[in-house]
Amino acid sequence: MVFRNGSETFKLNLFPHFFLISFLSHFCSMHLPISQLIQANKDRKFFFNFNENPKAYSEEEASKGLLDFQTRLNTNYDLPANPSPASRCGEEVSPYLQTGLGIHYPLLDADTLVNNGQHAFKSWKNTSLDQRFEILYASLENVSKRFFEMAYATMHTTGQSFLMSFQASGPHACDRSLEVMVAAYEQMSYYPEKIDWVKNMGKFDLTLHKTYKPVSKGLGLIIGCSTFPTWNTVPGLYADLITGNTAIVKPHPKAVYPIAIFVEELQKVLTEKGLDPNTVQLAADESANPLTKKLAEHPGVSLIDYTGGSAFGNYIESLGKTCFTEKAGINSVILDSCKNIDAVAQNIAFSVSLYSGQMCTAPQNIYISKTGVETADGIVSFEDAKAKISNAIKALMENPKAAAPTLGAIQNDFTIRRIEDKISQHQAQTTSINVQVENAEFSSARMMVPSIITTTAADEKTYMEECFGPLIFIVETDSYNQSLALTKTSAQKHGAITCLAYTISDDKMKEIEEEMNSAFTPVSFNFTGAAFVNQHAAFSDLHVSGGNPAGNATFTNADFINKRYIWIGNRYML
Repeated sequence: MVFRNGSETFKLNLFPHFFLISFLSHFCSMHLPISQLIQANKDRKFFFNFNENPKAYSEEEASKGLLDFQTRLNTNYDLPANPSPASRCGEEVSPYLQTGLGIHYPLLDADTLVNNGQHAFKSWKNTSLDQRFEILYASLENVSKRFFEMAYATMHTTGQSFLMSFQASGPHACDRSLEVMVAAYEQMSYYPEKIDWVKNMGKFDLTLHKTYKPVSKGLGLIIGCSTFPTWNTVPGLYADLITGNTAIVKPHPKAVYPIAIFVEELQKVLTEKGLDPNTVQLAADESANPLTKKLAEHPGVSLIDYTGGSAFGNYIESLGKTCFTEKAGINSVILDSCKNIDAVAQNIAFSVSLYSGQMCTAPQNIYISKTGVETADGIVSFEDAKAKISNAIKALMENPKAAAPTLGAIQNDFTIRRIEDKISQHQAQTTSINVQVENAEFSSARMMVPSIITTTAADEKTYMEECFGPLIFIVETDSYNQSLALTKTSAQKHGAITCLAYTISDDKMKEIEEEMNSAFTPVSFNFTGAAFVNQHAAFSDLHVSGGNPAGNATFTNADFINKRYIWIGNRYML
């Protein structure tokens, strides 16, 4: 296949990098009865509704997706609700090509967006739960027919590899949306719609007719991020919509295209059903003239979902509105003991290299005691353990089939500048992985190989802050106890979404679980092989605990649903 943008032409394989795929049997999307979906959500076992394997789809779908992506470049992206907007905006740049995509989206002011959303709320809140579920499911089905276009859209806005873009923005995002819908359906069906209440009063019965209804809060704002523009956005979007609220999606100006596909398909189904397409709106904007604060502070906005940096997330939480945040955190690794240090090093190497560390679940700080790591073959010293991790990263970077698709590309230049500044401050402590990784498909790809800074527990100024991107810190501690204490303190003060721990001691495993869970941080123990701490599965894993500074919400627990509406009971004398 050939990729064209303006005067430049690039070859692009339809199915690159399949060494990463977990091959599954052909399994197309389905619509199970709601009772089975609810049971799957309760069971928390492996379940998917949308297949993550690109090979489960036809070559025709793959070809069409690439063609649709190519056709979309250098055009106006109009939506059913905005067929002829007066103004447009667009500033997306491909991290692989480092040229603009040339796509321009409708540009609406905050008051117009809010007025549209409030008007649509009048009809959407009175649409039945069953009808809302069917409309939202139909939109997911429509999105599934555009998974390949979605993959290229994500790849050329975020820098994710083709496979990660396909899986995360397509099937995994749709499964997360469905998980939210199913959870909401169960929660909003908890009470009976109506009953006749009878109390015997001795000589007569007092009979009252009672009704119970969930009353939606109003208009929601969903603020997206630049690295995962759908996976992090659609849970809040579909949670608002299934609970009867209308929604404004405010994407990052550098990553609009992927979420625009969801908004378009939602508006299409709403229009087909005779409902107001402004039930969900796209609020594209410009970096020089952002809409986010205007919308967040607007009195017409009742709910806010946010993914991004902690400073802005703290501002969102300070507004006093119902909000659901996923902010920054420092994810730690405790390396105490293991059976096979080489398998552990390889697992850590992949986890820290995947998408160049631009994942909210990526490990950053690796704590190792100065007494070394206990293994089945004896004690591995601190220096040898560090060398094994460094060599495992180097081996991954030297693998011509694995390196480029694992790293992807850096989403923006700021990430590289920040990493370079940190390294320049600690040059004597830095271990550079001296491998030049090239992307055979895109010679201009913005890439950066991970680096390691080695430090001691006492030097908290060096490692006790989030450093988003391809940089890890190996911290020498006095003991296992100090490693655990620092990991817990880090989660409590700075937040953590994940924690990875390696120990062959049952007592230490229990202690780590107890201590980290008390800091509201989940722990993944002894991951090797194909299990990686970065991955969170829909219908099984809870993403963000909501209990530490990394965020106040969880994909998907009952609070993520129930705070979006209020139960009201009415009584009638018969």
